[in-house]
Amino acid sequence: MTRILADLPDEDIRWLDARAAELGQSRASVLREAVSTYKAQAQPASGKDWLDQAFGIWKNRQDIGDSIDWQRRERASWTRPWDDDYEEVKAEFPDLFDEQDDRERAHYLAQSGRKPSAK
Repeated sequence: MTRILADLPDEDIRWLDARAAELGQSRASVLREAVSTYKAQAQPASGKDWLDQAFGIWKNRQDIGDSIDWQRRERASWTRPWDDDYEEVKAEFPDLFDEQDDRERAHYLAQSGRKPSAK
């Protein structure tokens, strides 16, 4: 292990000493832990390491059923009465919409002079 000499403001030293006393550790131990934590949180130069870590994170989820169906349903829940695909999405996921949505759709269509899509 290599020793280092670092200049820190007096206020930081007081905080460090208080933190070390609180944890029952030495000042050096707290500093080593802080550097270790900082190192673990630091992004690599490419900035894409988080993507590699997250890839496939949901592959073993059992609570959502089929992940593709879950994702389609989640996206469908974002559909609003003024969206062009409102009728198609409502036909596929009718439980996501209520009478208020239908009233807002009718109001939107009346205001815009459009007719419901017949796809």
